[in-house]
Amino acid sequence: MEVLNKGKPGFLSFGAEEARVRVTKLPAEETDRASIILAKEILGRLLDLMKVPASVSVRESLLSGATTGRVPIALDISGEDLGILIGRRGQTLSALQYLVYLMVSHQMKAQVYLSMDVEGYRERRQEALRNLALRMAERVKATGHSVTLEPMPARERRIIHMALQDYPDVTTHSIGEGEARKVTILAQK
Repeated sequence: MEVLNKGKPGFLSFGAEEARVRVTKLPAEETDRASIILAKEILGRLLDLMKVPASVSVRESLLSGATTGRVPIALDISGEDLGILIGRRGQTLSALQYLVYLMVSHQMKAQVYLSMDVEGYRERRQEALRNLALRMAERVKATGHSVTLEPMPARERRIIHMALQDYPDVTTHSIGEGEARKVTILAQK
């Protein structure tokens, strides 16, 4: 920011002049780079405070931001015996990701898209959910009876819906409220 004219307060608004400044926006690459460095530092510090020996690396994500088209920050955590970071069905990992998101977004004063994974857990879980969806769709197709899956978070329900969106003779619906929301796979009529 460059101050062009400091301005004058004047007296009862007589003789007052507005200040003039020139503001230059940082290039997106510099902002992205700063966000990546900050996210990696924050996550590393949190892991240290939790006394979890692990290393954090940055990878380029294939996902794009929903509204901006920008690539989110993707952090990979690696080490030995990191199940404590994943938690039951990834709940601890999701909470940790949310904390890092809040801290980085607050410090950058902008919304920062980020995702975290521990030793490829999210990729393995996504593949397992796709396989589950296909198996259950085959069962529904063979028996004609609907199948309701266990409650799962929105991200996982979306994987089921996407896996079966083009699958012939079946359709999917989410039912329930909040934490008890489930996917039902129905025979298409």
